[in-house]
Amino acid sequence: MDINGLIALWNHANSKVIDIRRATISPGESIRSYYVPSGLFLMSITGNAAASLGQKYYRMQRFTVLHAGKGTMLDIVAGSEGLDYYSVYYKASFQPLVSSELADYSYSITPDNPVSLHRILSEMFKEWEKRHPLVQLRVRTLLYQFVYELLNQLMRQGAGPAKRDLAAQVAAIIHEHYGDAITLETLSESLNYSVPHISSYFKLRTGLSPIDYLIKVRIDKAAALLRETDATLKEISFGVGYQDPNYLSRLFKKHKGVSPMHYREILVKEEKTEDNPSMTIKSSIVPSEPVDYTNINDNDYQQQGDGEGDLIMFKHSGNAWAPTVLLSVILLLSACGANGAETTGSQSSPGDTSATSKQLQSKIVKTVDGEVEIPLQPKRIVAGEYLGSLIALGITPIGTSDHHIQNPYFQQYLKDVENIGNGNGNMEKILALEPDLIIMDDFYPELNEKMSKIAPTVVVPYASLKTVHEEITYFGELLGREEQAKAWLADYDSRIASAKDSVLKVIPADSTFSVIEFKEKSIMAVGADFGKGGQPIYNGFGFKPPADIAAEMVDPGWASISAEALPKYAGDYIILTSDSETLDELKADPIWGTLPAVKNGHVFLWTSDRSGYWDPIAILNQTEELAAWLTNL
Repeated sequence: MDINGLIALWNHANSKVIDIRRATISPGESIRSYYVPSGLFLMSITGNAAASLGQKYYRMQRFTVLHAGKGTMLDIVAGSEGLDYYSVYYKASFQPLVSSELADYSYSITPDNPVSLHRILSEMFKEWEKRHPLVQLRVRTLLYQFVYELLNQLMRQGAGPAKRDLAAQVAAIIHEHYGDAITLETLSESLNYSVPHISSYFKLRTGLSPIDYLIKVRIDKAAALLRETDATLKEISFGVGYQDPNYLSRLFKKHKGVSPMHYREILVKEEKTEDNPSMTIKSSIVPSEPVDYTNINDNDYQQQGDGEGDLIMFKHSGNAWAPTVLLSVILLLSACGANGAETTGSQSSPGDTSATSKQLQSKIVKTVDGEVEIPLQPKRIVAGEYLGSLIALGITPIGTSDHHIQNPYFQQYLKDVENIGNGNGNMEKILALEPDLIIMDDFYPELNEKMSKIAPTVVVPYASLKTVHEEITYFGELLGREEQAKAWLADYDSRIASAKDSVLKVIPADSTFSVIEFKEKSIMAVGADFGKGGQPIYNGFGFKPPADIAAEMVDPGWASISAEALPKYAGDYIILTSDSETLDELKADPIWGTLPAVKNGHVFLWTSDRSGYWDPIAILNQTEELAAWLTNL
């Protein structure tokens, strides 16, 4: 597909929406020999079908997008689940010098982030039904947004993964639509997963419920509006999705430690400090010690907080000039370019070899945010994420996130590593470390944009590197440590194989295993990709879950279950994560106590602070820990 051609075409298009429909085809029904009267975008929502556009055949599943040009013959035969879909008919005209051949090009796409596309189409359909005079203008704008998002995802697919993790999709919806009335039910409709699955999966992956994450994002947005505008609390409240300003005020104080108005008063005082030349002259470029934003710590997991809204507000106990310095450095860095590539302060002349020398010391890498110039041998790396791979490659960063600091498998490696804060860290602490490379995931896009003003920032999408081999190899290539990556993986494979051999000598290969988390009366069985011991049990040792649940453990990879369903999910051996239960308590429970694995003492019980990590270092240690338990039963 000529993506660049499609982009050029739409850049010169004058489009008009003709009709928008939401339709359903029942199982076995079909649409035959339908000649499309105009340009058509069709996006499936639920169900499945076989479709043909002209002589090309496509399989339609959840969130497949089809495009058909005017006059194309369309056939759709619904599958066993039927098909529910949106269709958008449009007419586009182009400038005379622009070739319009691609306008009639038929294609099918499975976007990596279908949620944003679905929400645009849903809004278009709702607007279309209003029949208001402004409808045409509104839906035309939304059509361009849809096309932009579609083409943008097609370009990103060329350099990134084909499918985003469900938790990342939920986070993306929240960041994009935090001002809307987001509920678990609307998330369920957008993602085509049940409410229990979305809620359980998001918490399994992030430690937060979707609603708690939404609240955090809204509070950070409110803080930014207090900092950057003169909006009233009522206006801010409506803007971030709350109808009651008093409710926002209570939430804000809980999360930030001060009321919204007090927060703004602090900013006014700091602005006066910024205008004081004598105070500025006494300042150094970077604060000698990081300054905490607040003494309130409401974080209960690794992925909380993007630093947005916390940039300028401090509870002062000392240096009142830190905000002034921070603002000055940010403005300087912004003037120098996003990646800090031209911060030398001098321009090279034709005979100057400094530019050539610099080229030899850096390289261009492709990321989801475009090309980034990074040092060939970075010396001061801040790792908001992916610390396990850096440790495996023999790299000790200068700073990492709080959840990595607490990782029990990293303790011997983090003696001199600075804690950059909750979530993926906060901006001031990272700035103070003067990094030459920053590594993040894409869970906090606003923070990443700020990070790129400090140092080259490589964003690796959350959960996009699916295996230990894939992750170690990627970072080995990124950081110029290919040989170290190969050596570490060879040792990893050897140790995993040794652990497997020792286990299979005492545990029959056809034994069934269940990996379960029991937390706050909720029970979840997980497969091979979600921590809790799943990687060692299913990937490392090769054991299988009970036959009745094998399909669920592959797709979607987890199941939220009731206590009454435990016998179905319980294998001969159970790897159980629980922060409150003991084996004796399980034996005394009227349901757990009936399970053969519990009766026989074939339960490995550990807490979430050990089982909840799935970085390469943790997986290797967990594999050997589980092997030691199994071989000593």
